[in-house]
Amino acid sequence: MASVSAVAASNRFVVTGSKDETILLYDMNKKVEHGSLLHHDGSITCLEFHGTTHLMSGGEDGLLCVWSTKKWECLKSIKAHKGHVTSLSVHPSGKLALTVGTDKTLRTWNLINGRSAFIKNIKQNAHIVRWSPDGDKYVVVIQDQLNLYDLQTASLTSTLKNPKRISAINFLNNSILAVAGDDETVRLCDLAKGEWVCEFKAHETRVKAVESFKIDDDCILVTASNDGFIKMWKLHLNQELECPILLGEVNTAARLTCLAVWKPSTPRQTAEDEKGGEAAATSQELAKALLKTKRVRIFTHEEVLLEDESKPKKKKKKKLGGKQQEAK
Repeated sequence: MASVSAVAASNRFVVTGSKDETILLYDMNKKVEHGSLLHHDGSITCLEFHGTTHLMSGGEDGLLCVWSTKKWECLKSIKAHKGHVTSLSVHPSGKLALTVGTDKTLRTWNLINGRSAFIKNIKQNAHIVRWSPDGDKYVVVIQDQLNLYDLQTASLTSTLKNPKRISAINFLNNSILAVAGDDETVRLCDLAKGEWVCEFKAHETRVKAVESFKIDDDCILVTASNDGFIKMWKLHLNQELECPILLGEVNTAARLTCLAVWKPSTPRQTAEDEKGGEAAATSQELAKALLKTKRVRIFTHEEVLLEDESKPKKKKKKKLGGKQQEAK
């Protein structure tokens, strides 16, 4: 067994990646281990769900893999970087993805055909990349530096420096970014103004991860640290940001490396997910049929289909009135 290096959560599943080259699946509705995914030849470095239908993974082998959550099969395996894939982020539309790696490149991927759309050389190895919630900009992190890019122009719009090396970032909304570094402080950045607007001491040692979710009008910030504590904070995202209020904490007595937030789905959401899963399966079969003409369908609303290079299934035969007949 090896330490967990990456974790991600959807409505139903939580997945973890490790230095043992495996991705473990957990069904949170049933509270059981669901199985494992074996494709990477190296440590798993990053994981991210797109909606409820697809999972993307990156590893030290330089591969970017796209998995279907319906049957947990690898739909596409892309050699994304010459070195390690250090971070990935899927655009809210599901049509694009960003990756950074140890080959000092930032790559944009067209998820319709699974091909590289744009390559940008950067001076140093970036270790974090994130799309904004609206998908109009993205942030690239290099050591202690935040670089903000505009999607339409692909140009660098602003740069901010953190006092320490940045370990995690999280968009609280399309403008406010939470930044955790190799110290006990979490800082909030207003990207529209290009400046730090708030900071607070979150832990006794360095903060390793920061996540967030919404409850009504409140933003709930979740932080994890090397000190073993996971803390929850309440924050009002008004015009004048104030330091968040501590809601609670738990001591895991472990050296935490990563964090993901899973919110239990309601029975109605579960039914909708199952319905959506059936629709996704039908769409995948349609995509396979379109491979002959090299066309791939892409569906909006948190669903993206990549070209499936698997061989077409043989036609099944069924008996009708004592005779065999090909099923149409």
